Amino acid sequence: MTVSNTTTETEQPPAPDDGAAERLSTAPVESEGPTGIGTFGWARWMWRQLTSMRVALILLFLLSLAAIPGSLIPQYQNGQGQLKVEAWKAQHATVAPVYEKLQLFDVYSSVWFSAIYILLFVSLAGCIVPRTWQFVGVLRSQPPAAPRNLTRMPVHAAWRTDADADRVNAAAHRLLRRRGFRAHLSGGSVAAEKGYLREVGNLLFHLSLFALLGGFAWSSLAAGTGGKLMIEGEGYSNTITQLDDFNGTRFYGSQDLDPFYLKLNGFTSKFQEKGDQIGAARQFTANVEYYAGSDESKLKKSTIEVNHPLEVGGSKVYLIGHGYAPVITVKNGKGDVVYRGAVPFLPQDGNLTSTGVVKVSDYGTGPDGNKTQLGFSGFFLPTAPLSFEGTGPVSLFPGDAAPELVLNAFAGDLGTDSGLPQNVYQLNTRKLTQLTRDGEPAKARLKPGQGWELPDGYGSVTFEGYKQWASFNVTHRPGNSIALAGGVLAILGLIGSLFIQRRRIWVRAVALPGGGTQVELAGLARSESAKIAEELAELAVDLQDDAPASEEDDAPASTKEDAPASAEEDGDGTERSAAAPDAVSDDPEAEASAPAVPADQNSKE
Repeated sequence: MTVSNTTTETEQPPAPDDGAAERLSTAPVESEGPTGIGTFGWARWMWRQLTSMRVALILLFLLSLAAIPGSLIPQYQNGQGQLKVEAWKAQHATVAPVYEKLQLFDVYSSVWFSAIYILLFVSLAGCIVPRTWQFVGVLRSQPPAAPRNLTRMPVHAAWRTDADADRVNAAAHRLLRRRGFRAHLSGGSVAAEKGYLREVGNLLFHLSLFALLGGFAWSSLAAGTGGKLMIEGEGYSNTITQLDDFNGTRFYGSQDLDPFYLKLNGFTSKFQEKGDQIGAARQFTANVEYYAGSDESKLKKSTIEVNHPLEVGGSKVYLIGHGYAPVITVKNGKGDVVYRGAVPFLPQDGNLTSTGVVKVSDYGTGPDGNKTQLGFSGFFLPTAPLSFEGTGPVSLFPGDAAPELVLNAFAGDLGTDSGLPQNVYQLNTRKLTQLTRDGEPAKARLKPGQGWELPDGYGSVTFEGYKQWASFNVTHRPGNSIALAGGVLAILGLIGSLFIQRRRIWVRAVALPGGGTQVELAGLARSESAKIAEELAELAVDLQDDAPASEEDDAPASTKEDAPASAEEDGDGTERSAAAPDAVSDDPEAEASAPAVPADQNSKE
């Protein structure tokens, strides 16, 4: 039997068709520099650099880095974004103007962020389009013909048989097609190829990135976000006048809001009461009723939980926060009720220590006979301590185990009649005077049902009880489904491109002048792997049924992988391979013991 390893022609350049046969990638060949002279040459070179995979990966990495400020700094586009941004600016007055100029409060619509993903769009498009057409051309063409010298391939096998050469080629063609290869029989040899899904996965990955960026871009251009805080028992219609805040985009404005009605019937919150995680949230559930459009007869009930939004039309309603709203009644000096209502207090810590203000703009005439207004600021403590000494007014637990309301009172001008907008959660004390008692600021610590007589005959305040409130983020993001589908497909494409191996096998059976047939097999894979050697060995064994080794060969087909061949000198001084293709072992027993498996048994796929 003949064992093929290397040839005596290793110093010769490969045949012209060998390079095409051994190239297993459809990626365009990148140029090392400008391919022309002058402006056109430089432009062409820059275009090739921009559409290269290297630059696309760099831009993708930059896009990830650019998104970091959007998750660390409050954004105008998020729910209650305006309030959070203004609060952040007040706490960081020094750097706030710099951040504003750098558009760090509106990262995803900024010029620099848009420039990165537009360049990434162009890069991916310039990479995908030519590569796709090239891959289509590969699919429409036949597998590359067998190279002139198959023993130059990394994995090869050879033996002699008495079978007819055409019969051997036909049998090899049939076996390869049965194994799922695209096989072509021509010119006395069989060319077969398999693993096209690797390139399909590669293209799918890049197309999915394109879809992912497209979905993100569409969301940035046609998305809208509104915020609404509702106390238990309140409802609202999704119109610009009833939303607390709204952030639109170029293709989504206040006139595009989805029409629906939403009411908060109740809110359920539970916290862990024992153990190491005492106070940790265990349940936040908003019980709501709603109807889409203007038909009240289609009223439905539902629940909204964290990460489980309510979908109405093309909008989703997310639960983003909750807190307590003390119910307060204010009477003037005559005993007339001048204010009654639930006032949302905003949490300041994990135990829901909440701050808030009450503005009584319709108080009327004060004890001095002049028109006046009252303002109250204070804390709501769901679980108040027995004493404020050493801690101040703080809550010990987020649940309402021992609720208390702490208030300070002011009289004067609230500034609500000036026509200028005000923050409903802040009290402007510039034109207000704090009420005093015995020379000390007047303050009260009230439990539900308790009242407080204001000094100087200003009337009284009663803490009637409290309700819970919930804040919702109403979002319209039409590109989210596109981005999600793109992300899933990108993962599937990446798996295919990493785990599917592109490989080729050639079989050539040639009739020998002295009789018999020389059978040669060779395989080539895109990456180093034992899979191609295993497949070639299995094919060689299966081919023995139609092309059994001749009596001179005592063993079935033997496959070999390239290894440095030991060279010996002939009498004329030229080097010759120790195992040339036509060399036959002089020791039949040693030849019979030759393994019919790949040479690199320790290689791993």
